[in-house]
Amino acid sequence: MASAAMATDATPYLELQAVEVWLGPRRVFDDLSLRLHRGEHTAVLGPNGSGKSSLVKLLSRELYPVVKPGSCLRIFGSETVNLWELRGRIGLVSQDLQAAYGGRVPAADVVLSGLFGSVGIGRSQVATIAQRRRVAALMAQLGLADLAERPYGQLSDGQRRRLLLARALVHGPEVLVLDEPTNGLDLKAKHQLLGILRELARAGTTLLLVTHQIEAILPEINRCVLLREGKVVGDGPTEALLQDAPLSALFATPLWVCEANGYRQVLPAG
Repeated sequence: MASAAMATDATPYLELQAVEVWLGPRRVFDDLSLRLHRGEHTAVLGPNGSGKSSLVKLLSRELYPVVKPGSCLRIFGSETVNLWELRGRIGLVSQDLQAAYGGRVPAADVVLSGLFGSVGIGRSQVATIAQRRRVAALMAQLGLADLAERPYGQLSDGQRRRLLLARALVHGPEVLVLDEPTNGLDLKAKHQLLGILRELARAGTTLLLVTHQIEAILPEINRCVLLREGKVVGDGPTEALLQDAPLSALFATPLWVCEANGYRQVLPAG
């Protein structure tokens, strides 16, 4: 892997220019512009309903913007995206993906399915010995080696989240996208997952953390994008935006930010 101190790539891995996006009858984004670069660990922070998950779906090509003059969506510099190639360059961990797997799927097959871009393993999908070794190595790295044959439905939320992280890493992606990765986890599972993500960030995997939880923002995150009602209301260095005034405005409630060991917590102000 590359060094954690690698320079920011000049070509954005995601470039949105004046995009308009609808989710059914609801317009999620109107005139949204944003550029995200490799080598820059970024958190997209906002309340529920701000458009965070829709932003992830634009990047994973589950949503498409309205085609209109002056508007574009480029991924790794291209407006034409090969989905198979994209899966090899961007790893995704999301609660939607977690919910998609059936309870009887063996844990190792969850990770293995990442190589095929599928949910589970079909009869026509035959893994090579090298691929199975890759899966075993990742599961061992994430403390999941003894769960390889365990049915997915018997795993805890923390184990499932780490399993999906292994699935996302199976291609060795350049960018790892994490959509609310700590939701529903107890303290031990949350801290364990955050520790793994810190190691990945230091090793050079670019992180895009999408969350409404300030305490999930790693010390390695150096840029924050504040999203509210489908609009970017703040974009800049983490230390400048994770402060009382910007966060109070973002969540429309008085907040007090406290910091320890590079992490931040928020408390009610006053």
